[in-house]
Amino acid sequence: MFEVKDYLENRKGRLFIGGCSAEKLAAEYGTPLYVYSESRITDNYYRMFNAFKRHYKNFDLYYAIKCNNNLAVLSLLRKLGAGADCSSPAEVYLAKKAGFSKERLLYSGIYLRDDEMRFALKEGLRINLEDISQIDRLMKQAGKEKPKFLCLRINPGVGSGKYKNLVFAGPDAKFGIIEKQVEAAYQKAKEHGVTKFGIHMMTGSCITDEDYFVGITERLMDLAGPIAKKLGISFEFVDVGGGFGIAYKPGEKELDIVDVGKRVAEKFAEKCEKYGLGKPTLMVEPGRYLVGDAGVLLTKVTSIKEGHKKFVGVDAGMNTLLRPALYDAYHQIFVANKLNETETEKVNVVGPICENSDQFAKNRELAKTQLGDILSVLNTGAYGFGMSSQYNTRPRAAEVLVKHGRAELIRARETFEDLHRGVAVPARLEK
Repeated sequence: MFEVKDYLENRKGRLFIGGCSAEKLAAEYGTPLYVYSESRITDNYYRMFNAFKRHYKNFDLYYAIKCNNNLAVLSLLRKLGAGADCSSPAEVYLAKKAGFSKERLLYSGIYLRDDEMRFALKEGLRINLEDISQIDRLMKQAGKEKPKFLCLRINPGVGSGKYKNLVFAGPDAKFGIIEKQVEAAYQKAKEHGVTKFGIHMMTGSCITDEDYFVGITERLMDLAGPIAKKLGISFEFVDVGGGFGIAYKPGEKELDIVDVGKRVAEKFAEKCEKYGLGKPTLMVEPGRYLVGDAGVLLTKVTSIKEGHKKFVGVDAGMNTLLRPALYDAYHQIFVANKLNETETEKVNVVGPICENSDQFAKNRELAKTQLGDILSVLNTGAYGFGMSSQYNTRPRAAEVLVKHGRAELIRARETFEDLHRGVAVPARLEK
């Protein structure tokens, strides 16, 4: 059954996104097409921000650019008040292009190269390192102008995530400083002349268990408090990370962000008082929660094949949306022009890529489809275009932002020329 959300409408059996007809969007901009609701992103931002802010005044929210790096999305979130969590020099470039000041950026790359360290130092960014060995390297790159501020990413020993590859803490995770090295890491930073500190963790992705966020915050604070007291340091901010999940399947549990904000803020304040940490900024770095359910991927039915199963071929593939192939992730799919259709059939929805993993859904009940129908793949605003590729030499999709019945192109569809842009053929091979 089609689930109505405040930015999705069923108008006489046809899908409207942000007041715009899905069929008309597909006709005007082509398919595959990513469509984002500006209103939904705005609502998600304020819902999360207020959930924490009303219980702890010194609160800040930094958007994880890796989730969706479109400049229009970044500009919207910057206007709403977000900072930006950047995982690469290019994300810093995009954030600045979108109007973020360097004071509103946190550079959180992992396994950094020396030139990436030099880049962050030259840009005057707040740097978040995730291994004790990186501290000496950073200071060597800095020379005489050593940074006075440093944040360290901690692996608190436990993590969670919707899929096993979305668990970012614990013994199998490649991220963060393990517990027995945390004190030594802050001591080393202090010996290098660092006087201002942050502490950070990111333990997993797409989590909808409210208790988890409270427990992991408590875990981080119980690491940070004793270290701060023993070393005589204070934290300007404590970043408890992201991982705030959304519901992908019908009937799946929604994350109660109001409950999470209240309980995390209260636990944070309690631990600050217990350990005499003062009132550092409480930070979170959401991505998926802000933009995930604001996105819809539109794709056209291009072929219908009767085999051992019925395969509905579409013009989007794993090159367009990787999550189903990578994680076996579930996305709701509807025939955008047949929402009220009662006659259904079981099909596999597949793409044009030469891999059998290029299947968006298997044995899924869909309204009976015909060539030219438009399928809508929901909850694709996060890790959609950002994880897309040109595999099988296919240009990447276009992106559109919608609000109150108005649509604006925010990324043009790639052309054949884009496929060889920057490529050079040696003259000896052209003869």
